[in-house]
Amino acid sequence: MSIKEYRTAAEARGGLLVLKDTPGVAFSDRVRITDHTGAVRNGQVIRAADDEVMVLVFEGTDDLDLTETWVRFLDEPMEIALSPELLGREFNGLGAPRDGRPPMLSSIRRAIAGSAINPAARTYPREFIQTGISTIDGLNSLVRGQKLPIFSGSGLPHNRLAAQIVRQARLKNEDTSFSVVFAAMGVSYADARFFREELASSGVLRNVVMFINLADDPPVERLLLPRTALTAAEYLAFDLDRHVLVVMTDMTYYAEALREVSTAKGDVPARKGYPGYLYSDLAEIYERCGRIHERHGSITMMPVVSMPSDDITHPIPDLTGYITEGQIVLSRDLHNRGIYPPVHVSPSLSRLMKDGIGKDDTREDHPRVAAQLYALYARAQETRNLASIIGADELSERDRRYLQFADDFDERFVGQGEDEDRSIEATLNLAWDLMSRFPREALTRLSETDLAKYYQGED
Repeated sequence: MSIKEYRTAAEARGGLLVLKDTPGVAFSDRVRITDHTGAVRNGQVIRAADDEVMVLVFEGTDDLDLTETWVRFLDEPMEIALSPELLGREFNGLGAPRDGRPPMLSSIRRAIAGSAINPAARTYPREFIQTGISTIDGLNSLVRGQKLPIFSGSGLPHNRLAAQIVRQARLKNEDTSFSVVFAAMGVSYADARFFREELASSGVLRNVVMFINLADDPPVERLLLPRTALTAAEYLAFDLDRHVLVVMTDMTYYAEALREVSTAKGDVPARKGYPGYLYSDLAEIYERCGRIHERHGSITMMPVVSMPSDDITHPIPDLTGYITEGQIVLSRDLHNRGIYPPVHVSPSLSRLMKDGIGKDDTREDHPRVAAQLYALYARAQETRNLASIIGADELSERDRRYLQFADDFDERFVGQGEDEDRSIEATLNLAWDLMSRFPREALTRLSETDLAKYYQGED
C-alpha cells in the first residue's frame, strides 16, 4: 500500500475524479478517497497517464470538495474475501455486508477481475439441468455450464421466473442442489424484498449468496457487482467443487451504468449512445461461466435482460444473443392472457439443448418430441393468423384442430403454477397428450418406436 496521499484532484463529474501530477499509478489500482468530512470513499483507476489519472468513485462524487479531497492509491486490485461462509450472506457490489453482520474474515482474497481461463482447459457444457418449467426443460433445455439469458420486458414476471428457477433447479441424476449466486443491479426495494422473502420461505437461502445494488445506490457500483458476484461463484465452483447457478438481474441496468460512465469519460458513443466496447465488456462477464477439466464444480449462468420497448434488436439483448448460447423470451401477449410463465416458444432457443437430452440424459424420445412440438406450434400459429383474417368459422376441420392445439398448448404446456415443479417425464408425457389429438401420419418427426410406445390417440 502506498504511503503517499495526493491532494491534486482537478475535476469531478458523473462519478469520475480526475487527478493531475500523479505518476506511477497503474490501471485498475484500488483507490481510497477521503473527503472534506473525513468520510472514506472507494474507487478504481480506469485511465492512467503520467500527467492525468481518472478514478471511478463507487460512492459517487456528489458534494466533493476538491481542495480538501485526499487520494491514496493502494497498489492493489479490487478484491473480495472468500470462504464457505459466503453462503447465506448478502453483500453490496464492493463485497461489503448488507445484512448487518460482520465483514468476511478470510485469508483467501481474490481480485474481482478474475483470472483468465485457458480455453484448452474448458470442458464442453453438458448434463441436463431440470428447472421444473416445461417450456425450458422440454423445448429449451438448460445444461450444466451454459449461459442462457432471459429476455423480458417492463412489467413482465421475469423476477418471479428467476426465483422459481433458483428454487427448483437441480441436476436430474444427482441429489445435490445448486449453490446460487444472485446478483441484482438497480433493483427496487420491493424487488429486493421479494427475492429475500422467496428464497427464505423456500428454504434455499442458506445455499444462496446475494449481491444487491438498489435503484438509489450509486450507479457506478453496478459496474463492479457482476464481477464481484462471479468471483464468489468461481470460488464456490472451482475451489469447493460445487455446482453453481448464477442469476443476474438486470443486465440492462448494468449496461446503462456503463453508458453513463463512458459518456462522462468522453468515449465515442456507438449504437444508442452505448460505448463501442459494450460487446467485449459483456463478453468479459458472460464468459466467466462454464466447466473446467478435472473439476467437479461448474458455473451455469442465467442473466435477465430487459428489452426497452420490447425491442429484441436493442443493442443489449442483441449483443447478449451473440455471446450466449440461446435465450428464453417472455411474451407480453401471453402475460396479458394470464399465462405464467409467459415464455414465447417461437423465438426462444437453447443452442446446447442437443448435448443434454436424449436416452442417457432425459428420455430417448425427447429430441424428437421437441422437434414435433415446434413443428405443430409453428403450423398452429399460421392458422391463428389465418383465423384473424377470415374468421375461425371459415377454417377447415383440420385447421380448427391446429387452432385448438395452440390454445391448449399455451394453457397447459406453457402455463403452469408458480410453485409447480414438473419433472421432465411429466413434461414429455404432457407433450404426448397434446400431440396425440393428431393422427399418426401428421406426426412426421416422431419415430415408429416412439409412436408405438407413447402415442395415446386412436389408430
